[in-house]
Amino acid sequence: MRSQCLVYLLLVSMAYGQAAPPATPQTAPPAAGAQAEPSASTAPDKAPEVKVGPDDAVITLKDFCKDPAKKGDACTTAIDRAQFEKVMNGLQPGMAPPLRRNFATRYSLYLKLSSAAEQRGLDKGTTFEEKMNWARMQILSQELSSALQADSQKVSDEDIAEYYKKNVANYEQASLQRIFIPRTRQIVNPVEKPKAGATANAKASAKPGPPPPPTEAQKKAAEDAMTKLAVTLRARAAKGEDFDKLQKEAFVAAGLPGNAINTKVEKARRATLPANHQAVMDLKAGEVSELITDGNNGYYIYKMVSKETLTLEAVSPEIRKIISSQRYRDSMQGFQKDIDLNDAYFGTPRGPGMPPPRGAKPAADHGEDPD
Repeated sequence: MRSQCLVYLLLVSMAYGQAAPPATPQTAPPAAGAQAEPSASTAPDKAPEVKVGPDDAVITLKDFCKDPAKKGDACTTAIDRAQFEKVMNGLQPGMAPPLRRNFATRYSLYLKLSSAAEQRGLDKGTTFEEKMNWARMQILSQELSSALQADSQKVSDEDIAEYYKKNVANYEQASLQRIFIPRTRQIVNPVEKPKAGATANAKASAKPGPPPPPTEAQKKAAEDAMTKLAVTLRARAAKGEDFDKLQKEAFVAAGLPGNAINTKVEKARRATLPANHQAVMDLKAGEVSELITDGNNGYYIYKMVSKETLTLEAVSPEIRKIISSQRYRDSMQGFQKDIDLNDAYFGTPRGPGMPPPRGAKPAADHGEDPD
């Protein structure tokens, strides 16, 4: 039981024990005329590497042992390399060497703390048992998650080929041209001038204020003008006019001269296009799309330049990741369904950011989430 608690504590503490590598000390340059000493990387004689066998002690805890009758030098606990690496690899396989010292320090501390806690009988209380049960469930859940991930990565070549065949349209890659027409044009009303008949002093003291905002009628007229322009530009694009030229006209009409965007879209795929733009992938070379309305942003016009289907070999790594991720999600969702919570006890479920029901008191903060 103590070892399980120790494992849990180490798991938690490892998140905070990532020690930064020590800074490289700056070496002063040699004095003029002095002969530079060879650096460690170029020194001909390197210090021999220290080899530690599996039975050699790597941690020694003095005045700490299982037998309470022993004291001083007679009470010593040695942990050899094999024992230490078994614990270390069980918690974090492949731990970087610079982190091992920090881990060993924490491990030694927890050995002493847990032993002292047992001597006080702190491992016999109900609270301890519940915490151990919770820690055990967490660790087992993590182990199962790792196992499910490993299982999901067992994707055969046949699985990849079948997925490719069913979703070949997703692996079409196109070179497109695209025009964007803003939904409205910029409206800048003139600054109001002093009223006629105003005194000279009033005119001189009058400071120009901000221009008045556009009226609703002006906004509607601006949007109608850009909608009409979008229809015209689409017709001209279908007749073969240059997309770069049409894009510049659209931005000039919108009051955005000099801000025209690049019309070329390379290596486009269905998944890289907005959902309501994906139909352009069905165009043939040279065809121009219908006018696409995109919410409050504006209008889009596409032209298909060329299209190819990527080979199975080229997209196999991508498909493997997709299948693996989907299998893992499916396996995890199987554990997340068929769970009913008593609303009379837990309260009505609320989405993130939703206010509590009327009349309900805010829940007291009792600490961190148990996860």
